[in-house]
Amino acid sequence: MQERTSLEGAALAERVARGMYAKDRASQTMGMELLAVGPGYARLAMRVRPDMLNGHAICHGGHIFTLADSAFAFACNWDNTVTVALACHITFVAPAYENDRLIAEAREVSRAGRTGVYDVTVSREDGTLIAVFRGNSYRTRGEVVDLGEQG
Repeated sequence: MQERTSLEGAALAERVARGMYAKDRASQTMGMELLAVGPGYARLAMRVRPDMLNGHAICHGGHIFTLADSAFAFACNWDNTVTVALACHITFVAPAYENDRLIAEAREVSRAGRTGVYDVTVSREDGTLIAVFRGNSYRTRGEVVDLGEQG
């Protein structure tokens, strides 16, 4: 296990998330907001814009997947070890429409060695379930952010 600084738990997750988000052009461009992070946990929000609609006037599944994938990324990188997706699967259960505010909530199910399993739910702000996502992660080497930097 790599050497840790004095930052632990929620404080470490918050610091790493801020650093990741600052470099995450995809999440920023899609208007995602980082609502909460913690060890093995992340919650993000995204408003469905007109440019996110498909030919059926519902949110394109790729945008919903990207929101879930971003929540997954913040949840599995919380401890500052570069962690990437190994595999992901999503099931869409209801449509999302223009102006819906979607909330993606990711939780660690299991983490052992270099791999982990994370479940993400995507819901409308009113609690209506939109999609269920499962991601498998792979821990690589290296740090997500330089904890020596001021931030």
